[in-house]
Amino acid sequence: MDMLTQLLQQSGFANLTLGNWVMFAIGAVLIYLAIAKKFEPLLLIPIGFGAILANLPLADMSSHGHGIIALIYNSGIKTELLPPIIFMGVGVLTDFRPLLGRPLTFLLGAAAQLGIFAAALGAAYVLGFTPKEAAAIGIIGGADGPTSIFLASQLAPHLLGPIAVAAYSYMALVPIIQPPIIRMLTSKKERAIDMPQAKPVSKTATIMFPIITGIIASLAIPSSAPLIGMLMFGNLIRESGVTERLRKTAGGSLIDIVTIFLGITVGATMSAAQFLNVQTLYILLLGAVAFSFSTTGGVVFAKFLNLFLPAKSKINPCIGAAGVSAVPMAARVVQKFVSDETNGAVNPLMPAMGPNVAGVIGSAVAAGVFLTFLG
Repeated sequence: MDMLTQLLQQSGFANLTLGNWVMFAIGAVLIYLAIAKKFEPLLLIPIGFGAILANLPLADMSSHGHGIIALIYNSGIKTELLPPIIFMGVGVLTDFRPLLGRPLTFLLGAAAQLGIFAAALGAAYVLGFTPKEAAAIGIIGGADGPTSIFLASQLAPHLLGPIAVAAYSYMALVPIIQPPIIRMLTSKKERAIDMPQAKPVSKTATIMFPIITGIIASLAIPSSAPLIGMLMFGNLIRESGVTERLRKTAGGSLIDIVTIFLGITVGATMSAAQFLNVQTLYILLLGAVAFSFSTTGGVVFAKFLNLFLPAKSKINPCIGAAGVSAVPMAARVVQKFVSDETNGAVNPLMPAMGPNVAGVIGSAVAAGVFLTFLG
């Protein structure tokens, strides 16, 4: 009997706390949203299960312990390895032709990063976060999970869990958050603008773009090179036409493997002691503010550009909302919104893809700017 009592006392059951149970519930909610609502399932399931593992007493399954998860965290996230590999896969899966066919939409992708800086300033000057913490929180406005993880792991690793959850949660909520903002900022006439077909893009242009962009962006902001460089390398693999095996690997099995490790490790940073605090609530609030400001920035800047464009070249301002880097979800949300508002007369999916892919570059550059000044 004494042996049973001793065994029970040394088990996880005897060491469970209320915080552990709360985190079990949060992990279960993330898994439920991924399965039942299909909200970013490839990441919310690993993150949710990672949160459960991190809160198993005595199991040493958190990112900050000494077990297998900590090994992946120390060798894959702290060393900046996994997020850039994700970016390489994103580059393989991204078609930059809509952007190259309408270079002006590059500006919309830049304008849609407004929320990053608005949230960072709010975090620092209103809620009292340190500059490094504020920058890591602000990047949520780019709606780019790998970039959020990359920056948080360098500037505020103790906030990695809440920041990652906020980033991927708001990415999943794009179809809910963006339409009301677009509707509020645009008129029926603006929503009905049918943009002309983009200029055809040559094979040479699609090959030269990742090379030139990778060089220029990395020279201008060296801190962005891990993300921009790998993004453009992945895109070159896609467009070269002679590296089919590499394209399939980088855009398939490799990105899937890294996504598994990245998700479960980030989830395992969510121990009760680090996640259940007021800061987490502030981060979730600031994430919503950042995302709303980014959507607003893209739409408003498109309306501003229309003041100077001839009638035949005007931009449907709704596509500015796609400037956040949730690819291709944001572009599809804009397409569906405009199509519903115009009874199917206007379907701007390809025009929206221009600012959408520009947003991927924009968020990576913003992360590089923060690292340059604060890293």
